[in-house]
Amino acid sequence: MEQLSSYVRRTGEWTAPARMALAVVAVLTVIAIAAAARADVKPGDVITAANASKARDLVSPGVYYKVENGMSMKIVPTGQIDWPPPYKDATEKYSAQVRLSHDNRSLVGYVAGQPFPLIDTNDPQVATKIMWNNVFRPLLTDDYDLRFYDCESVYGGLNKPNNVIQYYQIGHYAGYDLVGRVEVEPMPVDPDFKKTNRLWLFGLYPVLSPQAERGEGFIRFRYEQPDRGDDDWSWNPGDRRIRRLNEALQSTETGAQTWNPDHYSGFNAKTEEYNYKFLGDRAMLGVAHAEHSPELKCSTDGGASACPEAWEMRNMYIVEASPRRELISQALQGKTIIYMDSEMWYQPYIDEYDQKGQLWLNHIWWTTYRDRPVPDARVAIYPFKREFEVGAVSTDVQSGFATMCYLPGLQTPERECWYINMGAVDKSFFTTDAMVKAAP
Repeated sequence: MEQLSSYVRRTGEWTAPARMALAVVAVLTVIAIAAAARADVKPGDVITAANASKARDLVSPGVYYKVENGMSMKIVPTGQIDWPPPYKDATEKYSAQVRLSHDNRSLVGYVAGQPFPLIDTNDPQVATKIMWNNVFRPLLTDDYDLRFYDCESVYGGLNKPNNVIQYYQIGHYAGYDLVGRVEVEPMPVDPDFKKTNRLWLFGLYPVLSPQAERGEGFIRFRYEQPDRGDDDWSWNPGDRRIRRLNEALQSTETGAQTWNPDHYSGFNAKTEEYNYKFLGDRAMLGVAHAEHSPELKCSTDGGASACPEAWEMRNMYIVEASPRRELISQALQGKTIIYMDSEMWYQPYIDEYDQKGQLWLNHIWWTTYRDRPVPDARVAIYPFKREFEVGAVSTDVQSGFATMCYLPGLQTPERECWYINMGAVDKSFFTTDAMVKAAP
């Protein structure tokens, strides 16, 4: 495998033998994962708080906390995931020209697809390369619009009742990538990138519930320059003011929720602001073929997760992210442990630790693999399968406070929810004027 990696990176040739070798490696990986699964848990097992110890070494400490506190897991056979063909084609076309900068912080030569498709775990820069693969992952490449999703904040725990502290409903969770576009024109790079150096645009607005926050919104821009922080603005209709936000706030809890913008969709902090350490790769449990949409509110942990759901053995890269020295004083987290699925290139879960080294926040994402976000979709239907996020939870393990989000929502009018790489939003959506006008 290392020889194949060296050859492809050196020559840029994705020959038929190279593709065949990669296919063989993928099959062997699935076989290895299945063998590991037989040694610990097997398809058909149901993991609950009563037998949680069976999964202790197959999940992160944060996920184990969730199981001990009532989240159940239905173990299913490992399924295979393939990238969307346009993303795969772009990877073959452009990846050979990509490298890290001289200081190993930034990308050089990136256009589209995955920057580093052949990972060598002995590479001294493997952790950084994994994290750049995370930035340009196959899940969302051009644009996306998640319409009408909702979240519930609860104090979860084993067999606790579902007492909802706060209910949230959001109109749009949307993004537009200027670089790495593979399905919607302009491709592969929006010409605006040369003028602004913006890598992507993000908008979350309007808040529809609770009433006290109705109409609020949030916009974020990410830039290519390693030393330029994000631009962030919020809108509060109560005092009718646009506020410019401090970038450091994006890695902290927001309001009554445990979600923060740096973890809305996996590890989403600015890559260059962290140091990375590779901790290894191994077979672990994760959700990649979720069976429910909308997700099921877990009845055995007070609604603090989605369960029961299909968990399978996945091969994961484990990376430790810590703030760079100049940012340590601004960060509440001492370190973040990222569990990266090596096939779908998304994180089934992440654990965050406080400055004292104690486990603090756990984030879990439930994804499914199909050609539409919901089984009865009429618009968002694709000619190939892709991953869709169907649920997410963030939990303060020190207090038990959790915010569980459902995609699509449990109480929302929009059922298709995800519109990925369909031109559903353009750059005009990500302006303060548009955010203000959208407020009900």
